[in-house]
Formats: sequence, C-alpha cells, structure tokens
Amino acid sequence: MFHHFYANNEPGVSKGLMQEHDGGRYLIQNPPQESMTEEEIDHIYDIGYERDVHPYYKSQGEVRGLQTIQFSVTTHHGCYGECNFCAITVHQGRTIRSRSQKSIVSEIDQFKEHKDFKGIINDVGGATANMYGFECNKKLKSGVCQDIPCTSSQVCPILKPTHAPQIELLGKIRKLPHVKKAFVNSGIRYDLIQEDTKHGKQYLKTLVDHHISGQMKVAPEHIDDKVLKYMNKPDKSTLMRFKKDFDDLNKKSGKKQFLTYYLIAAHPGSQLKDMENLKEFANSELQLNPEQVQVFIPTPSTYSALMYYTEMDPWTREKMFIEKDPMRKQKQKDVVTEKTKYRKSSKKESYIKAKEKFNYRAYKELHGFRKYY
Repeated sequence: MFHHFYANNEPGVSKGLMQEHDGGRYLIQNPPQESMTEEEIDHIYDIGYERDVHPYYKSQGEVRGLQTIQFSVTTHHGCYGECNFCAITVHQGRTIRSRSQKSIVSEIDQFKEHKDFKGIINDVGGATANMYGFECNKKLKSGVCQDIPCTSSQVCPILKPTHAPQIELLGKIRKLPHVKKAFVNSGIRYDLIQEDTKHGKQYLKTLVDHHISGQMKVAPEHIDDKVLKYMNKPDKSTLMRFKKDFDDLNKKSGKKQFLTYYLIAAHPGSQLKDMENLKEFANSELQLNPEQVQVFIPTPSTYSALMYYTEMDPWTREKMFIEKDPMRKQKQKDVVTEKTKYRKSSKKESYIKAKEKFNYRAYKELHGFRKYY
C-alpha cells in the first residue's frame, strides 16, 4: 500500500487511489494538482505580506518563531533528496519549481520599507537550499523516475547539478545597499556540491566568504553504510571530501568557521554498536563531540516510519532491527553526545577515496530496491 501511495504523489505521473473499508466504504486519494509555473509562484510571493504576527496571536504574547522567518526568503519549492525519514518529498514533491531571480530580489528590496528590518536576512533557500535553479531534463520531460532516486549513496548522472543560478542570485542580493548580510541557513546537500565539478567549489567558496556565520550545518545523519542505506543518504567518503574542501577554503580565507552535523540515533537498522562507531568516527575524523543528535521519530508518510512499524525492509521484506525501547533509544543518543577527549586519526584522510568513474547501469542495479512496483 505504501509503495503505491509514495509513487502517486507527484504531478504528471500519479493516479488516483481507492481503498475499500468495512465493505462498501472507500478512502479516496486524488492525484496531486499540477505544479505551479514560475510565473504563478512569483505571483504568490509578490503579494504584499505584512511579515508580522497576526493581531489575534500578537495579543497573546511574543511569538519567538517570527524571529527566524520574518526576513527569510523562499527561493523554490520541492526536494528530490528523498531522505527516508523526511516527509518533505511527499509534501512538496520531487520536482524543483524555482522562483525567478527578479521576484526574489524584488521581495528583498521591499524589506527596506519594513520598520523591523535591520539589514540581516536570516535565510535564502528552501527545503534544500542548493537545489535552486536546476532540475533533471528527463524528469521535466517525462516525470520522476519510479525505479531509482535522484540522490542516494551517489547522485544520478542524468541530474547534472549546477550551482551557477544560485551563485548569480546571491551576488545580486549582496549588491543591494540595504542588505548587510544574507545567510543561507536552509539545508545544504553536500553531495550535490561535490557532483557539480564546474561550479560546486565556487558555490562553496561563496558560502564560506559571504553567507554563513561561524558555522555551517550539514546533515550526514550517520556513517554506517547499512544505516545510511536505510536512510537513503550519501556515504561517509562524500562527507569527508566535502569537509576537506570546506576546511581548505576557510584556511585560505583566514576564517575560523566550522561544520556542525545533524545526526540521528535509533533510526531503523541502527544498533548501539553502530552509534559507538559513529562516536569514534566523530571524535577521530570530524574532531568533535556531537551535540546535534536527535532520537528518531517515525514521521507519517515516510519509508522510515514504515520500517519502524512493520519491522521489515520495505523492498526485500526481510526482518530488520528496530529499537523501540525508550531507554535504549536514549542510550544510543547518549553514547554519541557523551563528552570525551577526541584524538586525531593516525590515518590521513582514511575515509577519502578517489572518486571512481560513475557507471549508470551499476547505479541502477545497486538501487533497484527503490522500484515502487
């Protein structure tokens, strides 16, 4: 049932679903409406919003969430990251729909008229910031693929990511006289930066030089290959290549900026020994004691939630380990967040491997488990 549900949440390729209940009663899921065009998205964001709390709620006291979003700018809708624990793919779709640069710059230009604007833009991005401005031509022509994901342990070679549009956009924003600083605080897919051999390092340099404040947040979530496969996340060698590029750029610029890492404990398939390995990796390779660690929550409409409740691999139907005891879940987190003296690894760049030539057929065979039917 879930395979059918997941495969029918994308405009253009989805069908309506019907499920019988109690003999004669039916649950109906209609196909999603067509995605908005660039012109339609621009129109929505060009409306003159107040950028303030509604008077009804303001009368009840301060709304702290306003500080984060009041002067943040949405650049696009959608995300094809397909992290198995995240419902954004289902909510926003797997096809990126970007606003025009003119619309984004115009919105920011209007900030100077707002009494609360102090020249700081908290975020320029979307569900994943660096998906702005590019999409897979095959997907735009024929709809999303139902057999392989756009990203997983590696990026699909047909995608061909380019960060040129966002580099250009950020440059235009920096030139606005009333903007002191524009941060990119939305999620960043470091595998896309690594895959973009033409503009990836330039984009990362742009972020390092102008658009982060002291630290940059990335979300590897884990380092164990088995757990990463269940999460549908890139492998640790991709993370280490990115970290090296980030550290090198900061060294050249003379800045002391750091990466912070979002990690998940007790995800389906993760055992205590896996978290102990993660702790060792964080201490020896990342040179830190992790703090941004959350205990897995089975979010509705996600494959990870399906694993949690069925205790099966959704594609092989094999039984898998699921930690459900609250105390042992917390233990998995505590193992990683425990304060210890970390040591530098004696193996230089032990997790950085030469990037092998990509083989599309092998990629498709490797990720055949993602076929929904």
